[in-house]
Amino acid sequence: QVQLVESGGGLVQPGGSLRLSCAASGSISTNDVMGWYRQAPGKQRELVARITSALSTYYADSVKGRFAISRDNGKNTVYLQMNSVRAEDTAVYYCNVTRYTSGRRNDYWGQGTQVTVSS
Repeated sequence: QVQLVESGGGLVQPGGSLRLSCAASGSISTNDVMGWYRQAPGKQRELVARITSALSTYYADSVKGRFAISRDNGKNTVYLQMNSVRAEDTAVYYCNVTRYTSGRRNDYWGQGTQVTVSS
């Protein structure tokens, strides 16, 4: 099992910055893909960014150039640096670990942290 604990959410003004952290514990594998998803009210959960153990990254088009994902394999921690935030970035952000075992995908989720962008 994998346990994920997020921190760093809160209220931020448009154009400001925020850094989210997610600490993973349990049976962590260096092959696990770590990432961030978000869900705004009335919308489906969407992928924001993800990073492999080899530090290969993927970003949603809506956050490219503004957000940066990073990972510390020694600490089993993933970060999301959010810059130039916009009102549309307001959502609950969820940390995710994706693991593939014998071709089967397993997803583990944190409890979520609220990010509100407002003046």
